[in-house]
Amino acid sequence: MTVAEERIERLETLARDAAASGHHDRAREYVRLARRIAERNRLSLPRSFTRSTCDACDAYLRPGDNARVRLRDRHVVITCDCGHHARYPYD
Repeated sequence: MTVAEERIERLETLARDAAASGHHDRAREYVRLARRIAERNRLSLPRSFTRSTCDACDAYLRPGDNARVRLRDRHVVITCDCGHHARYPYD
């Protein structure tokens, strides 16, 4: 594992902890920083990270807190508070 991958993993845990404690702006900054590191090092973000962040506003999504999760025909729809939808298959 490279230094960049370790740092992205660490930023994911920091964003999760910050969002859990109510510091949503701090969590958003951690998400932005992790995305910049991935772009700079030409890495893809882990699936757990991309599925739990909003592409539009960089918020760390927590179902019931700032995200709504709905099951539709063979896909999951996650709606952020900003109104952005993300759809993922589960079939």
